[in-house]
Amino acid sequence: MQEPSITPELIAAHGLKPEEYDSILQIIGREPSFTELGIFSAMWNEHCSYKSSKKWLRTLPVDGPQVICGPGENAGVVDIGDGQAVVFKMESHNHPSYIEPHQGAATGVGGILRDVFTMGARPIAAMDALSFGRPEHPKTPHLVKGVVEGIGAYGNAFGVPNVGGEVRFHASYDGNCLVNAFAAGLADADKIFYSAASGVGMPVVYLGAKTGRDGVGGATMASAEFDDTIEDKRPTVQVGDPFTEKCLLEACLELMASGSVISIQDMGAAGLTCSAVEMGDKGGLGIKLVLDDVPQRETNMTAYEMMLSESQERMLMVLKPEKEAEARAIFQKWDLDFAIVGETIPEDRFLIVHRDTVMADIPLSKLASSAPEYDRPWVETPPAGDMPTLPAITPIEGLKALIGSPNHAHKAWVWQQYDTQVGADTIRRPGMGAGVVRVHGTRKALAFTSDVTPRYVKANPFEGGKQAVAEAYRNLTAVGALPLATTDNLNFGNPEKPQIMGQLVGAIKGIGEACRALDFPIVSGNVSLYNETDGSGIMPTPTIGGVGLIADLDDLIAGLPDNGDVALVIGTTTGHLGQSALAAEAFGIEAGDAPHVDLTAERLHGEFLRANRGLFSSATDLSDGGLALAAFEMAEAANLGVTLDSADIAQLFGEDQARYLVACTADAAEQLTDAARKAGVPVAVIGRFGGDKITMGDDSADLADLSSLYRTAFAKAIKGDMPDHA
Repeated sequence: MQEPSITPELIAAHGLKPEEYDSILQIIGREPSFTELGIFSAMWNEHCSYKSSKKWLRTLPVDGPQVICGPGENAGVVDIGDGQAVVFKMESHNHPSYIEPHQGAATGVGGILRDVFTMGARPIAAMDALSFGRPEHPKTPHLVKGVVEGIGAYGNAFGVPNVGGEVRFHASYDGNCLVNAFAAGLADADKIFYSAASGVGMPVVYLGAKTGRDGVGGATMASAEFDDTIEDKRPTVQVGDPFTEKCLLEACLELMASGSVISIQDMGAAGLTCSAVEMGDKGGLGIKLVLDDVPQRETNMTAYEMMLSESQERMLMVLKPEKEAEARAIFQKWDLDFAIVGETIPEDRFLIVHRDTVMADIPLSKLASSAPEYDRPWVETPPAGDMPTLPAITPIEGLKALIGSPNHAHKAWVWQQYDTQVGADTIRRPGMGAGVVRVHGTRKALAFTSDVTPRYVKANPFEGGKQAVAEAYRNLTAVGALPLATTDNLNFGNPEKPQIMGQLVGAIKGIGEACRALDFPIVSGNVSLYNETDGSGIMPTPTIGGVGLIADLDDLIAGLPDNGDVALVIGTTTGHLGQSALAAEAFGIEAGDAPHVDLTAERLHGEFLRANRGLFSSATDLSDGGLALAAFEMAEAANLGVTLDSADIAQLFGEDQARYLVACTADAAEQLTDAARKAGVPVAVIGRFGGDKITMGDDSADLADLSSLYRTAFAKAIKGDMPDHA
């Protein structure tokens, strides 16, 4: 088959700038072949090379005594004691999920699970952070239903509990939904598997499912804005098979236990190209691949298609030669392909042979380490304007505006379509705060959360970045967990626009400052840029995935208020309504500055709560919706009323940071207040739980009526039937 000639139009179609193509000419000293152009395009696109963000990502704190492996591998690895480690990462599948929501979201789950088990860990938990356009937008209900169905179909069949996440709606996501998938797994701390190849002449082995044409060019598509040709991009979305992935998990873990593996890498974005290049580059070796030996499920596949296919459920491994027969037998037992497709070579070459013809011969190190890196111009986000005085509203009207909106309504419609209990170790399911999963066979547990408030980040990227980290820290603390480390998923618009690049820079600076102050390093992550359609970008959405450790199940805070419990707030309330949920949901006002985050107070108040967790059984952090929403959610979960003493709208709905709401007995409340006085931590009694009404000052409503609104608003907004078991 004749390869097409290289033209400026073909170069542009591969997402390469003219100056980037000039660099390719300098590196190889000639015009590239079509296959070589595809390989450079795959490795140098934004999704794989981080060329717009690398400079700033290097400023993030990635180390700590608990960190075994930070960014740069398939996933981060953190020590949890007793010779065990938690392995975790978050990644985006935004563009594919907008084009084909079911398969886009499903393969996002599949990809993040492979990132975890390719490190030698058995997945124990998943989460998803989802952002959609306005519920009334004609595409939104279709996207919500397809994405949730895809996540459930893949995760449920694979057998991993989905224990948390978030769902939001905003007009800025009308043309670009966000699907951020998180997975975590457990491994022995001394049995982590890495991707760097070693040894010359070692066999390079293809594992898993066969290669097809699905997903060809997917990573390049994910590095571009959408326009009116979006439907043409549907073939770039991969198709997943969770049952094959489950077999791949078991085969890989068995293979690892056999001592056969030198290095192993998931075939994710850019497929065979990226996995081979990363293994070779990290090991300082070249790679030769013979594509005739690649298992194929379609006929007459070209070298270009095989190198750029993003077919799912595939891995690449460098194998100890003497273990070939044993390794092959393991994969045959699991009915998976096992094929030697190449070898490591001493030269700095990425050599691709197909049908006895050299289709690509490129200096391998230049594909990774010489990828473009840009110091893009950026402008600081200007200070937010003043917050206008909000129109008059009663406390109950304000609460109804929140719980009747899909952003703050109960999300059972979503998470009840996921298997939250598979594995039998889930202690705290989705629905309120962080999810918690027992470390099997021990008294330990791990807590998981994902957080960001895009309104804050848009108004003030620095404070919004800090707040996302601080909220993750608080959510983990509120279940009694010691926050260990984070992963991030930085979703932004077009970085070639200085104002968008300024949002990214500001958010990374804020995230870095918060992670340092809270000893909460970032050990893995993903950057998703060009989330724009027809020039209109999303709200900046740097999602933070947090992981915390509960050293003993006795330390878990997972109870609900009892009748007669006192309600107390830890932290200072000034009534900050700028960029608040109340303003946005009740009045459509997104104005004012984001709440400022006092990181010293965050740490002090978090440490105080964990130190005094024996005094209360129920706690939650205060964030979106302030005290009013948090108290309602806590009371509603316990099927109890709550009375808050204040009727002041700012006090009730303000979103000051570094705050928690706790419920405890009257005696415990006195002890907590005394302890707080000694620790220099502000604590105030603000009400009590009991009865069957929600009361704020003199304003009151029946819990049953509010609960009905809260539990039906989401399904009504997206015109979806409630699950049978909701």
